[in-house]
Amino acid sequence: MNIDGSGTERARCLLAPNPSPMTLDGTNTWVIAEPGSTSAVVVDPGPQDAGHLLRVRDAACAGGRRVALVVLTHGHPDHSAGAAGLAAMTGAPVVALDPAHRLGSEGLAAGDVLTAAGCELRVVGTPGHSADSVSLLLGADRALLTGDTVLGRGTTVIGPDGALGDYLRTLDELRSLADTAGLGVLLPGHGPVLPDPAGVLDYYIAHRRERLDQIRAALAAGARTPADIVDAVYGDTDPAVRSAAEWSVRAQLDYLNGLTA
Repeated sequence: MNIDGSGTERARCLLAPNPSPMTLDGTNTWVIAEPGSTSAVVVDPGPQDAGHLLRVRDAACAGGRRVALVVLTHGHPDHSAGAAGLAAMTGAPVVALDPAHRLGSEGLAAGDVLTAAGCELRVVGTPGHSADSVSLLLGADRALLTGDTVLGRGTTVIGPDGALGDYLRTLDELRSLADTAGLGVLLPGHGPVLPDPAGVLDYYIAHRRERLDQIRAALAAGARTPADIVDAVYGDTDPAVRSAAEWSVRAQLDYLNGLTA
């Protein structure tokens, strides 16, 4: 499902042309601005694709606006590789939790409030998929930009630079935020907009518990390696994403080993 052009009153999606089994329809780049603002914020410029970056620049600068800020939800290349190119086109600084991905800016930390383009974006620390993952609360639209922490379709993987314990805590915190902030929509880094944040997060939490139970059962039945567990638990996995399934299995094994250490 292509969600190009969709979003909220203040956030518009521009879909990058990088579809794959891992990126779904492609990376969702978000252009954020209060109606009538003279500037815009770009979240996750996406891959280093000249055509996409030009399109993002043109959308962000429509009506004479300027790009005030480029924000990364995390440093994986499908979200961040285009940041330097967009910064060069627009002169905007790039902010990210990981210093390696910042350009012309100071640090970004959970709890920070980014004020730009007539909007406030509150930084929510959401480690798990990766150690440097953040989400962005756009309170005026009751919207949360989730990067890869919550996807528009399916569930996310725990990458080699992530941790399941962190991710489980993140999901619990986001579920609480859905209630306290009155969230009305999740704007993911891949896939369609999600209009039922609480329901989606309940599903994610239940799914993770079910997967842990399945892995415990596979271990009890004699599975010993991540590959064995993928065969037992993820038997219908597309071969194109088998390596990602093994990343998640390793993360779950690390988590279970930590519980018994």
